[in-house]
Amino acid sequence: MSRFETIAYTDGDTGLKGLFAKPNGATRAAITIYPTFMNTTPGVEDKARRLVEQGYAVFIADFYGPSAPSNFDEAFSAMNDLSRDPVAMRTRLRASLDMMRGLTEGLPQLAIGYCLGGKAVLEMAREGQDLVAVASFHGLLDTSLPAEDTITARILVCHGDADAMVPRTQVMAFWEEMDAANADWHFHSYSGVDHGFTMPTRFDGEVNPAYNASAQRQSWNAMISLFDECLG
Repeated sequence: MSRFETIAYTDGDTGLKGLFAKPNGATRAAITIYPTFMNTTPGVEDKARRLVEQGYAVFIADFYGPSAPSNFDEAFSAMNDLSRDPVAMRTRLRASLDMMRGLTEGLPQLAIGYCLGGKAVLEMAREGQDLVAVASFHGLLDTSLPAEDTITARILVCHGDADAMVPRTQVMAFWEEMDAANADWHFHSYSGVDHGFTMPTRFDGEVNPAYNASAQRQSWNAMISLFDECLG
């Protein structure tokens, strides 16, 4: 694969920097990757590289711009600031999709996300963005802007059933919202699995106790299978 190229883009007056890479050969489709609330991390970038090796162009979005966090407390605060205004948050998320479309004109567009990024891809699907499919991994499911029209993107949610950040009441509300929006959705729930299960290490390089090798493998394969089905 080519190395990650830093791409500057903007959301209004806020400067952002994403990471872009594409295969050396033919490109199958474009995937915008929304990272965790820590913004991009080695774990997210490793998954992006795997996708490039499978023929996808990737663009790792930037949630925060110059205010990017360097530790957990800063990231938690930055996430809350971003989420406080859901309309402005969607504008920030949309800027990344728009940049990726410009970088990969004519290619089918997909999106995946982890943690806050999982919420991000669902928000873009709810908004009606022109995406073939989205995949959320240990993503947040709640929203203050539920879908008002039919959701056209196919949706995969891979969820740890022991995720304390996403109670079952939120899961059921999400299911009902998807049904009301006539969405084509798959929801995979892994028993006893906690938040962050796809990441072997935390953002600081320490071992992630929530990592679950089986759930990581099963969820990754489910995503690849869905994308194969969508793209033909």
